[in-house]
Amino acid sequence: MRVAAYAVVTDDDGRILLARWIEGRRVAWTMPGGGLEPGESPEAAVRRELREETGYTVKVGELLGIHSRVIPASQRVHGSDQPLHTLRIVYRATVSGGRLQFETDGSTDMAEWFPLKSVAELQRVKLVDIALRMAGIL
Repeated sequence: MRVAAYAVVTDDDGRILLARWIEGRRVAWTMPGGGLEPGESPEAAVRRELREETGYTVKVGELLGIHSRVIPASQRVHGSDQPLHTLRIVYRATVSGGRLQFETDGSTDMAEWFPLKSVAELQRVKLVDIALRMAGIL
């Protein structure tokens, strides 16, 4: 089982912050966030992951929801003979400091702000639409 925390971060111009995931079968935009480390709270994980992937520090807001998915072994990115159960905890968050910077040597290689109307045109993972629905944006 993999437990991860993600954030829906918007700005005053109505844009959404996304990170470009490079570990999958295809490069695609995703919600910034990622897996919890042992003993780490979901709120701490989402703050850490946002800082690593985007350069921003964030204030974690309301819990938007939890999404559960079982990935069949045949669809796993890092090949396995076992399915993977993922629990994805999604929060709303606001930028409280920092500046946009790209992650190096991680599962993402850049982050970018997108106008909401352009998200539908992006190559993206399903989590983007799931999180935006949770936030009442999509």
